[in-house]
Amino acid sequence: MKHGKIYQDSVKAVDVKKYYEPREALDKVLETAKAKFDETVELHVRLGVDPKQADQQVRGTVVLPNGTGKTVKVLVIARGDKAEAAQAAGADIVGAEEIIAKIQSEGFLDFDVVITTPDMMGQLGRVAKILGPKGLMPSPKSGTVTMDVVKAIKETKAGKVEYRLDKTAIIHCPIGKKSFGADKLAENFDTLMEAIVKAKPAAAKGIYIRSVTLASTMGPGIKVTYRI
Repeated sequence: MKHGKIYQDSVKAVDVKKYYEPREALDKVLETAKAKFDETVELHVRLGVDPKQADQQVRGTVVLPNGTGKTVKVLVIARGDKAEAAQAAGADIVGAEEIIAKIQSEGFLDFDVVITTPDMMGQLGRVAKILGPKGLMPSPKSGTVTMDVVKAIKETKAGKVEYRLDKTAIIHCPIGKKSFGADKLAENFDTLMEAIVKAKPAAAKGIYIRSVTLASTMGPGIKVTYRI
């Protein structure tokens, strides 16, 4: 794989064999984020669990103290009072069967997060094959299937992120933008890592945190020393 000149210049500033302390690693991420846009800073954590085992899944949500820097477009699927409350709480799109039908017939996906009440989950099952592959299907574990839609909307808008294990036992999650600066990114990093550590499955044996890497959207990966 060939990288551009900017990436190659960025790599020169990093000792690829070295493991950096978290704050030093964030400084390196900012130093190597040289794109002309406000790059996202991403955290990648490889865990010592077996993602094929149901009792070793790692998944949850956490509100980052400084948000993600991204404007999140929220769709709420609800009826009656809950729909009215969602509208008042700042949901971008609110609807019920008509929105589900639009997703099903038109492939409508102009939103980032779907929040719904439990009574609407049966209806949403009709579009699970559309929402699921996009990571948009609501789930009680992520707090997006709830009767308290107001709280869910506020947390999502405030910077709630979902972390979940992929098939290779790695969690990939954004922790903010380059423009945040090292202090705010460090606060978000600590909050997310604490949540991942607390989510350790009882069935997990041996070393839990296998590796931690930080990187900007266009920059090289920076290896991080992380001690539990």
